[in-house]
Amino acid sequence: MTAAPPRTAREVRLAAVPEGLPSSEHFAVVETPLPEPGPDQVLVRNRYFLVFPGLRTLVGKEADGLPLPPLPPLREGDTLFGPAVGEVVTAPAGSPLRAGDTVVHLLGWREYALVPAAGCARADDTLPDPVAHLSPGSAAYGALTRLAEVRPGDTVFVTGAAGAVGSLAGQIARLLGATRVIGSTGSPEKAGRLVAELGYDAVVLRGAGPVADQLAQAAPEGIDVLVDTVAGEQLVAALAAARQGARFALVGTLSGQMSAERTDGGAPVEIDAFRVVLKGLSLRGYSGADHPDVDGEWTGRFGAWLRSGEISFPHTRISGIDRAPGALRDMIEGRHFGAVVVEL
Repeated sequence: MTAAPPRTAREVRLAAVPEGLPSSEHFAVVETPLPEPGPDQVLVRNRYFLVFPGLRTLVGKEADGLPLPPLPPLREGDTLFGPAVGEVVTAPAGSPLRAGDTVVHLLGWREYALVPAAGCARADDTLPDPVAHLSPGSAAYGALTRLAEVRPGDTVFVTGAAGAVGSLAGQIARLLGATRVIGSTGSPEKAGRLVAELGYDAVVLRGAGPVADQLAQAAPEGIDVLVDTVAGEQLVAALAAARQGARFALVGTLSGQMSAERTDGGAPVEIDAFRVVLKGLSLRGYSGADHPDVDGEWTGRFGAWLRSGEISFPHTRISGIDRAPGALRDMIEGRHFGAVVVEL
């Protein structure tokens, strides 16, 4: 039986808008009265929420004026938000949800959330672990099936391979038929884990020499597919290594997003247009909103792969809302492997 909610609950707010990279002092964990649910609201006790890279942009001043997706920039005093999994405490009359149901929504970073009924989806048992609903793997799956379309025998390069998206992209590429999978990361320890745990054939180590030279050695015959979460030097290196007709899916721009020096929300890259034309390359940006059928398809395949042991969901669990601001900073600094989840 679901326990009655408390009178107050804690949440993480933006205490000050950072000039550069956010630190713990830019956030505050505050206790606030828990309001009564309105007629169309579901009260959810959050169990887990995702610490995702997009928050870096949403809390920064460079968010002003950017064509961001339907996620509003965070202002001083705002409560942070993001994907969360929780348990329904109360639901409005006529709702298909019932107390005790596990649901997914976008109001994480708080112990209890008042979620509009339309923004709350029941999480069934397709995935063996509720926390797997926080996996951002649908972006990797969509990129590899809708844009880059991996074919048997392909060589695939995944940038930021130890991140939340990259740690799944390589595994998915292999399951879709790729013969050789190469990743990039900035940590020797992570490089070892990518090979030993996730089946990568080779790893380009950022900071260990020119990325283009390392990639040429890892893929002497070139690459057919790129899943890019980083941009910057690694995208330029991938262009140099591209085979005829290579397909590039651009999923993220961490090189700019996680930079302390950047002054805007962009990640400019100098591209040799002649090479793109000569090799017949395709470069396309992936947005989940453009492919609404992907989430359901991904969830079904992800659940089957998890149950069969063909795929793993690499993630780090951080216990307690008090540690959430530090978890964001650690993620920005690349201290974790896979996705970062706060467990309440």
